[in-house]
Amino acid sequence: MLDFGPVLRREKAIQELAAGLGPSDLAGLTEEMCTLQLDAIQGAIDEDFSFVPDDPDANDTFAARSEDVGLSWTLGHVVVHTTASSEESAALALTLARGLAIDGRSRYEVPWERATSAGFARRRIEESRRMRLSMLAAWPEQPHLENFYSPFEDRPAMNAVGRFLSGLAHDTSHLEQMRKIMVQARRRRSAA
Repeated sequence: MLDFGPVLRREKAIQELAAGLGPSDLAGLTEEMCTLQLDAIQGAIDEDFSFVPDDPDANDTFAARSEDVGLSWTLGHVVVHTTASSEESAALALTLARGLAIDGRSRYEVPWERATSAGFARRRIEESRRMRLSMLAAWPEQPHLENFYSPFEDRPAMNAVGRFLSGLAHDTSHLEQMRKIMVQARRRRSAA
């Protein structure tokens, strides 16, 4: 896996990591990320996905409702959030690769309240893998890598490779959260 640390700390632009990468590299990184996500929830049982962990750092500044800003995310919530974000990045990357301008978002997130079983979470990760790889397979043979856009005013512009990578960087930012929730869930189960 690429080291996304400098990007997540805003020391480096995602486009710098994108240099020299192509669709086959992105496919390999997607395979690796989905495997890491499945490994992070290895041994999880249904109850682990609705377990509300202790998360003193919970701060969802993009929450739709003000009462959800400090909400500790369940494991199911993290799974649907990360998969939705990477799928959005893959969809927007496909748009850029085809030479088109991006107008708005391309996001659908399964309601986290439905992510209450281990089977659901594993299927969601596998479905996300399939969708992202399919979007990569839809890139033209000569992608329009000169086509750049900036998703946020305070961030540098990126092309299709950078946009796809941004989803993987976001996934990386939630991997440790998944692992921490699993540690707490296992501890709760062993104490019961």
